[in-house]
Amino acid sequence: MTKKNLSKALIAAILILSNLTLFAQNGAVEQDPKFEQLLNEKRKINASVITNDRWKIQIFTGDNENSKKTLIAFKRDYKEMDASVFFQTPVYKVWVGNFKTRIEAERNLKEIKLKYPNSFLIKPVK
Repeated sequence: MTKKNLSKALIAAILILSNLTLFAQNGAVEQDPKFEQLLNEKRKINASVITNDRWKIQIFTGDNENSKKTLIAFKRDYKEMDASVFFQTPVYKVWVGNFKTRIEAERNLKEIKLKYPNSFLIKPVK
């Protein structure tokens, strides 16, 4: 064999061996069953947090530190009502309540406005 034929044979052998190693994986990936359970729980939470058809009351818009203070003060005064801080560039917002109807939200807004006069109704969109 000449040097040229030997180098071609060597290149061919390398290509064949590299193809064999590319197909060596079975394709069976084992996944922890707890992962699927955790993923389902996360989907439930995401569906109920903000992307629902419920009315909310926005009591604060501003910076992060003051939004946290407002949230803590609100939760101290209204223990039975849901409240959360949401970030929408460039401000933080404190949303409270989770009302099915506008009438229910307006009743609560009237009471909340006594302590948070700049409050207003919102209906987050999906």
